[in-house]
Amino acid sequence: MPAFRTDAPTDSPSAAALTGSRPRLEFAQKAFITDRGRLLLVRKSPSDPFHPGRWEVPGGRLEVAGDVDLDDHIRREVREEVGLEIDPGPPFHLWEWFMPDRRERRGRRGDRARAVRVVAAARLCRPVTREITLENQTPGDHLVDPTWVPLAELAGYDLIPSLRPVMRAFLLMHPETAAPPGGPDLPEAGPAAGPPGDPRPGALVDPVADPVAEPLAGPLPGAFPPGAPAPG
Repeated sequence: MPAFRTDAPTDSPSAAALTGSRPRLEFAQKAFITDRGRLLLVRKSPSDPFHPGRWEVPGGRLEVAGDVDLDDHIRREVREEVGLEIDPGPPFHLWEWFMPDRRERRGRRGDRARAVRVVAAARLCRPVTREITLENQTPGDHLVDPTWVPLAELAGYDLIPSLRPVMRAFLLMHPETAAPPGGPDLPEAGPAAGPPGDPRPGALVDPVADPVAEPLAGPLPGAFPPGAPAPG
């Protein structure tokens, strides 16, 4: 499985600096839901604290006490965020990112956990139902505009930085969607023109709010090799 890395701006804190001495570990899953040559994307709403206006795929973090298993977890996330029932497929990419601990939990000695380390898996999924709704979202979802995007047009969407290497891995499984020489490509995360928080492609992102995505090494059992067809 190809490995990718999304680096933070050179003048931003490193992932190690963000974590401090007591990072809190969480697990997340992202659903790459495909249907008739299209992928379901959702846009971060203006109220999103990290990446307003940027695009991603449905998914979220595991609720240890509530989710029965990993399939139940990703079904719940998709049901809450876009109202679809799905058939979860195999994972095809592992990666991780660091983000500030907004819960501000305190340790036994009163020290504050400075960051959360999120390890995530991207899974190929097939929709079982067709009707999309945002009525099941929780207050922290901050998602709008669910859109079925033709695979050949995905490079034109401004994704959240941590999802860009995952989207490249997904598109490697669909070589027919590759951009022609000189054509559009997914932007790299890093410094460019624009103020912090600017949702435009390539804009400078807030080095604290913007996660640093680092794919984990090694193939995944059951992952599709490049060129293999996706389910659905």
